[in-house]
Amino acid sequence: MPQPSLIIFDLDGTLIDSAADLTAAVNAMLAAFGRQPLSVAEVRRMIGDGVEMLVARALAARQGEQGDAAEAVRIFMRHYESHAAALTSAFPGVAEALQALRAAAIPLAVCTNKPARVTADLLGRLGLASYFTRVTGGDSLPFRKPDPRVLLSLLKSFEARPESALLVGDSEVDAATARASGVPFVLMKHGYRRGPAEEIPCVAALESFDQLPALVGALPR
Repeated sequence: MPQPSLIIFDLDGTLIDSAADLTAAVNAMLAAFGRQPLSVAEVRRMIGDGVEMLVARALAARQGEQGDAAEAVRIFMRHYESHAAALTSAFPGVAEALQALRAAAIPLAVCTNKPARVTADLLGRLGLASYFTRVTGGDSLPFRKPDPRVLLSLLKSFEARPESALLVGDSEVDAATARASGVPFVLMKHGYRRGPAEEIPCVAALESFDQLPALVGALPR
């Protein structure tokens, strides 16, 4: 594997720890339907496939009517957009790693299933927006992860080949997207995966972000 000409990052569970704010929005939605709340640990296992799937899983966990899904998504988004950064923070070492990678003249991008407007707001509030040349949200295209077209579209915009790029993520969804796109995948073990890290195919599994610049720097040019 050569040193990448482009590094693409997932957002939730990779760059930022957003589980507490997502849980608060989920529970506001459940309360509106008279349902009992979920714990952060329960919601963590539901994150990764976009807002609609998160809301559907939360409703299913509390025996909610799926016919209420559209209204449930609206309630969730109304709460989340107002409080998205209340409890959310970047994982330790993220800013320093991004700075080191940018200093190495490697373009950086974000590919997330979170809505683009909320993504841009969060990156700005957390002081991370300036590191990224391009940000693709879950509503930026007609498809989203794990559909490989979302990643291939990003690669095309940078004129990058799959094998020369790198996707950094935290979950089975990211791994499946990378595999389908032919892009090497690095797993951040601090994220929101649903199963053991050992079962997720990747070129490397890292404990913390301070390991990423060293990994990339050791690759042949």
